[in-house]
Amino acid sequence: MTPPGADVAGSAPEVTNRPPAVSSCLHTLTKRADFLRAARAQRQGTAGFMLQARKRHDDGIAGIRVGFTCSKKVGNAVARNRAKRRLREVARQVLPACGRDGWDYVLIGRRDATATRPFEALRDDLRQALRKVHAQ
Repeated sequence: MTPPGADVAGSAPEVTNRPPAVSSCLHTLTKRADFLRAARAQRQGTAGFMLQARKRHDDGIAGIRVGFTCSKKVGNAVARNRAKRRLREVARQVLPACGRDGWDYVLIGRRDATATRPFEALRDDLRQALRKVHAQ
């Protein structure tokens, strides 16, 4: 008898059809300088989060870049991580269709809103914020 989860010779691994955590056209912001540049650019607040958007001019990197942040005002580590997970999923679903190539976006979680707001409302918030930012 084999223990649960052990590979049995000749058996095929289980294949899941889950989408990637971040879309292939999205790149994650990791450097502090990129977050600071986005903070000096356009902002659009929504009920669920704050969006900062910046058109890149000088670096020549193609694609959409996105960053996520939640301050300690959002709550403890569990609450912040829950809020960021929701923001990542919203960005994965909306930005490939509504975002623009050559732009950086930063989504900032809000206390008592990001983790509790209905998911469909968060998606609508991001679409609306993107329309307003790109209209300017």
